[in-house]
Amino acid sequence: MTCVSDVTDITDVSAQGSTERLPAVPFYCPVPPARHPARGALNEQTVRWMLHQRLDTDERQIKRLEVCDFGGLTASTMPYGELGPLTLMSKFHAVLFSLDDGVCDESEATADLLAQETSRIMRAVEAPDSYAAGDSPHATALRGLRRELERFATPLQVRRVTDAMRIYTSGLVWEASWRRNPRLPSVDDYVTLWMRAIGMAPSTAMIEVVGGFSVAEKDMQDPRVRALTEITWTLVSWDNDLYSRNKELLRAGDDLNLIDVLCQEHDCEPRQALIRAVSMRDRVMVLFGRLTAQVLEEADDGLRRYVKGLGQFVRGHLDWATHCPRYTVPTGPQSPPGGWWKRQPADDSLEPLPLPTIAWWWDQLDGVR
Repeated sequence: MTCVSDVTDITDVSAQGSTERLPAVPFYCPVPPARHPARGALNEQTVRWMLHQRLDTDERQIKRLEVCDFGGLTASTMPYGELGPLTLMSKFHAVLFSLDDGVCDESEATADLLAQETSRIMRAVEAPDSYAAGDSPHATALRGLRRELERFATPLQVRRVTDAMRIYTSGLVWEASWRRNPRLPSVDDYVTLWMRAIGMAPSTAMIEVVGGFSVAEKDMQDPRVRALTEITWTLVSWDNDLYSRNKELLRAGDDLNLIDVLCQEHDCEPRQALIRAVSMRDRVMVLFGRLTAQVLEEADDGLRRYVKGLGQFVRGHLDWATHCPRYTVPTGPQSPPGGWWKRQPADDSLEPLPLPTIAWWWDQLDGVR
């Protein structure tokens, strides 16, 4: 096992406890970077569309969304495909970010109110020809995107995106219920909650749509492929926690974060929890690489492109996030002293993490099943 060495010298702290600001850490991600050349056009079209949809009325929130670089996020996570489906994906990103910021993270919406909103959203996605007088701008925008999806997707792909949206919206309600709880969830519950609520399910469901290929249902249901898909959701969600915690604390006082959940479970300070989080994250990244190589040995063209698309999403998300103004806060460093990337994982063990909800991922490795 490689020793944890990247965050042991943390001294840039301002307080003790869950409000402690933490410095940025480098990431282990051996997937090479790539970016679609249409980044600028994607972002321009998406921002123009977002403003026309009036997803938010708060001027500060609108300005924050305008600098999110949705085109850069889409171009880095999906550096393939035609401009039409890429623009659709970029618009999806804009709606999900607006929904997350304006309705989930930084509002007083209760779980009951959010359940009502997500139910209307799901009805708009399931039946885009339906109409509800009380629809929010988010539901209206997603209804339009669902109609647009039919231009690029097969009926099976439309169903997969719809099912993925159901996973996402159920995660939002679960998240909202914890935000009204005086305690934080267990690490095991948090991992399941956050992989659903971060919105990665619809994003990975769009990989084959944007790429213009199809994956057989038997391949999508293969436990190894399902594990790789969930690992992708989890890596992105944990990476988000590592680089966005300072922003969330500053803007929303939000401690529903892997760092703070680990603090509660292990009764430790944030800098110690950060070491644990990086070790957990890197062990999952190592598993992703091993399981990807295993699946690619026997994959056909469609499955190969999907699995490689999962890896590109993990890398592209980091390439975007490490330069996005959305996560720049006055109290934190802009980048780690040695840069954003490291060559070796903090933990290269192939033993499952002690989390029952995800331990089955490691069972998919050859020699274990």
